[in-house]
Amino acid sequence: MSPILIAVLAALGGLAGGYVVRERLLNRNQEDLEAKRKGLLLDAKEEALKLKEEVKKEEATRRKELSEIESSLRGRELNLERRSEKIETEKTALEERSGALTQEKGRLDSLLQDREQELEKVAKLSRSEAKEELLAQVEKDYASEVINKVKAIKGEMRRHIELETREVIGTVIERLATDITAEMTVYAVHLPSDELKGKIIGKEGRNIQAFERATGVDLIVDETPETVTVSSFDPVRRAVAVKSLQLLIKDGRIQPTKIEEFVKKAQSQTEEEMKEAGENALQEVGITGLHPELIRLLGSMKFRTSYGQNQLAHAVEVTQLAALLAQEVGADVNITKKGALLHDIGKAVSHEYAGSHVDAGVDLAKKYGLGEAVIHCIEASHEDVEAKSVEAILSRTADAISSSRPGARRESTEQYIKRMRELENVANSFPGVEKTFAIQAGREIRVLVKPETIDDLTAMKMARDVANKIEATLQYPGTVKVNVIRETRFAEIAR
Repeated sequence: MSPILIAVLAALGGLAGGYVVRERLLNRNQEDLEAKRKGLLLDAKEEALKLKEEVKKEEATRRKELSEIESSLRGRELNLERRSEKIETEKTALEERSGALTQEKGRLDSLLQDREQELEKVAKLSRSEAKEELLAQVEKDYASEVINKVKAIKGEMRRHIELETREVIGTVIERLATDITAEMTVYAVHLPSDELKGKIIGKEGRNIQAFERATGVDLIVDETPETVTVSSFDPVRRAVAVKSLQLLIKDGRIQPTKIEEFVKKAQSQTEEEMKEAGENALQEVGITGLHPELIRLLGSMKFRTSYGQNQLAHAVEVTQLAALLAQEVGADVNITKKGALLHDIGKAVSHEYAGSHVDAGVDLAKKYGLGEAVIHCIEASHEDVEAKSVEAILSRTADAISSSRPGARRESTEQYIKRMRELENVANSFPGVEKTFAIQAGREIRVLVKPETIDDLTAMKMARDVANKIEATLQYPGTVKVNVIRETRFAEIAR
């Protein structure tokens, strides 16, 4: 054989062998794939069976739960039906009883009406007349008992109140008593000699005119020896004028330029004095955080008086009283002290303000950022507004104590007599009053009534009515005690 043929046959044999080997590999791979497919199918069937069994179990569990719930609901439904039947039965029974009671009530009303008619025929009185007569008789029979009971209750209340307040208020009043300062609008300045009066007046009155123009006061030069008088309703201006005049007298050179110089110096000194007085007052009562202008205005009250009380000393006294009362009752001490200290702050600017000093004080408090609680204490300080907080009530009470304690105030004879007459006139306006006496400087009135027209019960009521009318119509410091006296006297003459 030729080599070529041999090579061809060998190649063909190789191809045939490769084909056979490849066929075998393909068959083997196909068998492996088939085996894997069958394995996956078996696994899937097993998983499906497991899931099916779990679903069946879960379905059985849910069916059981639903069955139990359904059984429970049926039981409840049966119970509700039984209760509903019972309620209906009871309702029917109640309706029957209500009908029977209505019938019985109608029968009783008819019997009662018949009896009332028979009684009216016998007594010859209508029902309303009999009722009024019975009430009048009961009132007459038990009037003394009612009066005694009311007196006993009042006495018990008074004892409790006195026990709780006497020690605190008495101690505070005694501790904080201040001296009286005469209320005035003029101030007399002493001169070393009468020769200075000519210098003060100046040529053609130019010095006195310059002084009055610079200070805003009236300077009175009369025949009083070695004395000139400074007159002004503004206490700060008056203080500046007095200081200026004293500086001019000390210097001896009284002329318009010197007057302006010393007036400015006195104004500066007065401003410093007001600031210092305000700061000292705050330090004395333990208050901080007020606006500087409020402190200055507070200090200016050092130069102001009312009924003989120095206004700054009065404000400090009221604050100390209010603080002690707040501590006793557990109120807010800081709010109470601020409201008490500034309750009359409006008086410092009242001469510049169109409204009352209370309105001026409220506006100042709002302007300088005080809280609503403090503002309410100021606006309720003189009963223009009803006090709605404990702090406002305590501030007002402390003001009344400071104003009405013995020796706190002094008023003119005319004002005193007028106040006494007003108190007596209020009591005399009631029917049955025979005579009224105002005593204890207007802190008590005694009302004598006619015993033949006023009985004990009416006298007790009159005392309350008189007190209410005094509260509503008059202005007065402190409290006024009203005593209604009913006295019956029998007299015979032995001959």
